Amino acid sequence: MASLNVGNLGEYLREQRRAAQLSLRQLADATGVSNPYLSQIERGLRKPSADVLQQVAKALRISAETLYVRAGILDEREREELETRAVILADPSINERQKNVLLQIYDSFRRENGFPPGPGADVNAEADAGASADAGAGGDAGGDAGTRDGDDAGTGATKDQHPHS
Repeated sequence: MASLNVGNLGEYLREQRRAAQLSLRQLADATGVSNPYLSQIERGLRKPSADVLQQVAKALRISAETLYVRAGILDEREREELETRAVILADPSINERQKNVLLQIYDSFRRENGFPPGPGADVNAEADAGASADAGAGGDAGGDAGTRDGDDAGTGATKDQHPHS
């Protein structure tokens, strides 16, 4: 739909700013972006960079990916993939290592199904490398504890079998 233009982005940002009960000056202070520049964005006169959109999204506590789609930086499918990553990273019930392993598995399935790793995969590349080392020590994410138990049991059984033989 052609309505995803810079003007629509500006209107959306104005609505979000007002919903957050922030003045343009307060948003400028929170983002480090000048008040006149933010005003031009809201009026549809300027197309902001991804970095500016990220700062604005953080200050307004909204999805940067949604702003990227509205600004024409991302298409809808890329936004959905990034939001999937964001949900995984925001889950408080799993630790950082588990999050990184889960993202690796997600990327693996995407590649297996003929999709390239998504735009968020590059952002997490360094973290994924660390998770690979962690995951490699204990096997895959699902078999992590089982592999360690099997290793320990195997080592213990060998030691225990000799005295009892």
